[in-house]
Amino acid sequence: MWRVNTTIKGKAKRGIMKGHQEPRSSSSCAACKFLKRRCTPNCQFAPYFRSDEPKKFAKVHKVFGASNVSKILNEVAEEQREETVNSLVYEAEVRLQDPVYGCIGAIASLQHKMVELQHDLILARARLACYVDQQQRHSDSFFDIDHVNMAPLVDIQEPSAGVVDAFDYNALPFDQFSPFQFP
Repeated sequence: MWRVNTTIKGKAKRGIMKGHQEPRSSSSCAACKFLKRRCTPNCQFAPYFRSDEPKKFAKVHKVFGASNVSKILNEVAEEQREETVNSLVYEAEVRLQDPVYGCIGAIASLQHKMVELQHDLILARARLACYVDQQQRHSDSFFDIDHVNMAPLVDIQEPSAGVVDAFDYNALPFDQFSPFQFP
Protein backbone atom coordinates (compact mmCIF):
# COMPACT_ATOMS: atom_id res chain seq x y z
CA MET A 1 0.00 0.00 0.00
CA TRP A 2 1.72 3.12 -1.20
CA ARG A 3 0.86 6.73 -0.55
CA VAL A 4 0.96 8.80 -3.71
CA ASN A 5 1.66 12.55 -3.65
CA THR A 6 0.89 14.63 -6.69
CA THR A 7 0.88 18.37 -7.18
CA ILE A 8 -1.80 20.17 -9.14
CA LYS A 9 -1.26 23.92 -9.79
CA GLY A 10 0.86 24.43 -6.65
CA LYS A 11 -1.49 22.59 -4.29
CA ALA A 12 -0.65 19.23 -2.81
CA LYS A 13 -3.07 16.42 -3.45
CA ARG A 14 -2.71 13.24 -1.46
CA GLY A 15 -3.97 10.02 -2.91
CA ILE A 16 -4.26 6.87 -0.86
CA MET A 17 -4.34 3.42 -2.35
CA LYS A 18 -7.60 1.59 -1.83
CA GLY A 19 -7.83 -0.38 1.42
CA HIS A 20 -5.25 1.67 3.38
CA GLN A 21 -6.68 4.50 5.46
CA GLU A 22 -4.22 6.01 7.96
CA PRO A 23 -5.63 8.42 10.59
CA ARG A 24 -4.04 11.89 10.57
CA SER A 25 -3.59 14.41 13.34
CA SER A 26 -4.95 17.88 12.60
CA SER A 27 -1.73 19.73 13.50
CA SER A 28 1.88 18.61 13.69
CA CYS A 29 3.66 18.89 17.01
CA ALA A 30 6.67 21.19 17.38
CA ALA A 31 9.05 18.22 17.19
CA CYS A 32 7.65 16.90 13.91
CA LYS A 33 7.59 20.40 12.43
CA PHE A 34 11.21 20.94 13.45
CA LEU A 35 12.25 17.55 12.09
CA LYS A 36 10.14 18.15 8.96
CA ARG A 37 8.25 14.93 9.22
CA ARG A 38 4.63 13.91 9.35
CA CYS A 39 3.15 13.87 12.85
CA THR A 40 1.22 10.69 13.52
CA PRO A 41 -1.60 10.38 16.06
CA ASN A 42 0.63 8.23 18.27
CA CYS A 43 3.64 10.57 18.07
CA GLN A 44 5.53 10.33 21.35
CA PHE A 45 6.60 13.99 21.19
CA ALA A 46 3.13 15.48 20.54
CA PRO A 47 1.86 15.52 24.16
CA TYR A 48 4.96 17.36 25.38
CA PHE A 49 6.00 19.61 22.49
CA ARG A 50 2.88 21.43 21.33
CA SER A 51 2.85 23.07 17.93
CA ASP A 52 2.65 26.57 19.44
CA GLU A 53 6.00 26.09 21.28
CA PRO A 54 8.54 25.47 18.52
CA LYS A 55 11.53 26.89 20.42
CA LYS A 56 10.98 24.44 23.26
CA PHE A 57 11.82 21.42 21.10
CA ALA A 58 14.49 23.28 19.15
CA LYS A 59 16.48 23.90 22.35
CA VAL A 60 16.10 20.31 23.54
CA HIS A 61 17.05 18.98 20.10
CA LYS A 62 20.13 21.20 19.92
CA VAL A 63 21.47 19.94 23.25
CA PHE A 64 20.26 16.32 23.40
CA GLY A 65 19.17 15.34 19.88
CA ALA A 66 15.80 13.89 18.90
CA SER A 67 17.01 10.29 19.10
CA ASN A 68 18.28 10.68 22.67
CA VAL A 69 15.09 12.47 23.76
CA SER A 70 13.08 9.63 22.23
CA LYS A 71 15.16 7.04 24.10
CA ILE A 72 14.83 8.95 27.39
CA LEU A 73 11.04 9.20 27.00
CA ASN A 74 10.80 5.48 26.22
CA GLU A 75 12.73 4.60 29.39
CA VAL A 76 10.62 6.79 31.69
CA ALA A 77 7.23 5.75 33.03
CA GLU A 78 4.39 7.51 31.21
CA GLU A 79 3.20 9.38 34.33
CA GLN A 80 6.69 10.89 34.72
CA ARG A 81 7.26 11.91 31.10
CA GLU A 82 5.92 15.46 31.39
CA GLU A 83 8.23 16.18 34.34
CA THR A 84 11.08 14.58 32.40
CA VAL A 85 10.43 16.82 29.41
CA ASN A 86 10.27 19.89 31.67
CA SER A 87 13.61 18.88 33.16
CA LEU A 88 15.13 18.35 29.71
CA VAL A 89 13.86 21.76 28.57
CA TYR A 90 15.32 23.47 31.64
CA GLU A 91 18.65 21.67 31.29
CA ALA A 92 18.81 22.55 27.60
CA GLU A 93 18.07 26.24 28.26
CA VAL A 94 20.70 26.45 30.99
CA ARG A 95 23.26 24.54 28.90
CA LEU A 96 22.70 26.95 26.00
CA GLN A 97 23.19 29.93 28.35
CA ASP A 98 26.24 28.42 30.08
CA PRO A 99 27.82 25.77 27.82
CA VAL A 100 30.64 25.01 30.28
CA TYR A 101 28.86 24.54 33.61
CA GLY A 102 25.19 24.18 32.63
CA CYS A 103 22.90 23.27 35.54
CA ILE A 104 25.83 22.75 37.89
CA GLY A 105 26.79 26.41 37.41
CA ALA A 106 23.24 27.50 38.26
CA ILE A 107 23.21 25.27 41.35
CA ALA A 108 26.62 26.51 42.48
CA SER A 109 25.53 30.12 41.97
CA LEU A 110 22.40 29.59 44.08
CA GLN A 111 24.40 27.84 46.80
CA HIS A 112 26.92 30.69 46.82
CA LYS A 113 24.06 33.18 47.20
CA MET A 114 22.64 31.08 50.04
CA VAL A 115 25.97 31.18 51.90
CA GLU A 116 26.14 34.96 51.43
CA LEU A 117 22.61 35.34 52.80
CA GLN A 118 23.41 33.12 55.78
CA HIS A 119 26.46 35.29 56.46
CA ASP A 120 24.27 38.42 56.30
CA LEU A 121 21.78 36.78 58.66
CA ILE A 122 24.52 36.02 61.18
CA LEU A 123 25.71 39.64 61.03
CA ALA A 124 22.16 40.91 61.48
CA ARG A 125 21.64 38.61 64.48
CA ALA A 126 24.92 39.76 66.03
CA ARG A 127 23.93 43.40 65.58
CA LEU A 128 20.48 42.69 67.00
CA ALA A 129 22.03 40.95 70.02
CA CYS A 130 24.28 43.97 70.64
CA TYR A 131 21.32 46.31 70.25
CA VAL A 132 19.19 44.28 72.68
CA ASP A 133 22.09 44.10 75.13
CA GLN A 134 22.62 47.88 74.94
CA GLN A 135 18.89 48.48 75.35
CA GLN A 136 18.80 46.14 78.33
CA ARG A 137 21.75 47.88 80.00
CA HIS A 138 20.32 51.28 79.14
CA SER A 139 16.83 50.46 80.49
CA ASP A 140 18.29 48.89 83.67
CA SER A 141 20.19 52.08 84.44
CA PHE A 142 17.24 54.25 83.35
CA PHE A 143 14.85 52.66 85.85
CA ASP A 144 17.36 52.40 88.67
CA ILE A 145 15.76 54.13 91.66
CA ASP A 146 19.09 55.21 93.15
CA HIS A 147 20.29 56.73 89.90
CA VAL A 148 17.91 58.44 87.49
CA ASN A 149 19.33 58.63 83.96
CA MET A 150 17.54 60.93 81.53
CA ALA A 151 19.68 59.99 78.50
CA PRO A 152 17.73 59.78 75.23
CA LEU A 153 17.04 56.32 73.83
CA VAL A 154 18.28 57.30 70.34
CA ASP A 155 21.88 57.12 71.51
CA ILE A 156 22.25 53.59 70.13
CA GLN A 157 25.41 52.75 68.24
CA GLU A 158 26.53 49.97 65.93
CA PRO A 159 27.72 46.83 67.73
CA SER A 160 31.21 47.11 69.05
CA ALA A 161 33.82 45.98 66.55
CA GLY A 162 34.99 43.29 68.92
CA VAL A 163 31.70 41.35 68.79
CA VAL A 164 31.37 41.26 65.01
CA ASP A 165 35.07 41.10 64.12
CA ALA A 166 35.86 38.43 66.68
CA PHE A 167 33.18 36.18 65.24
CA ASP A 168 34.79 33.28 63.41
CA TYR A 169 32.80 32.75 60.19
CA ASN A 170 35.03 29.86 59.17
CA ALA A 171 33.69 27.87 62.10
CA LEU A 172 30.20 27.87 60.60
CA PRO A 173 28.94 24.63 59.01
CA PHE A 174 28.49 26.15 55.54
CA ASP A 175 30.29 23.25 53.88
CA GLN A 176 27.15 21.16 54.16
CA PHE A 177 25.34 23.60 51.86
CA SER A 178 27.92 23.91 49.12
CA PRO A 179 29.18 20.59 47.77
CA PHE A 180 30.07 22.30 44.48
CA GLN A 181 32.73 24.91 44.10
CA PHE A 182 31.43 28.15 42.63
CA PRO A 183 32.67 28.47 39.07
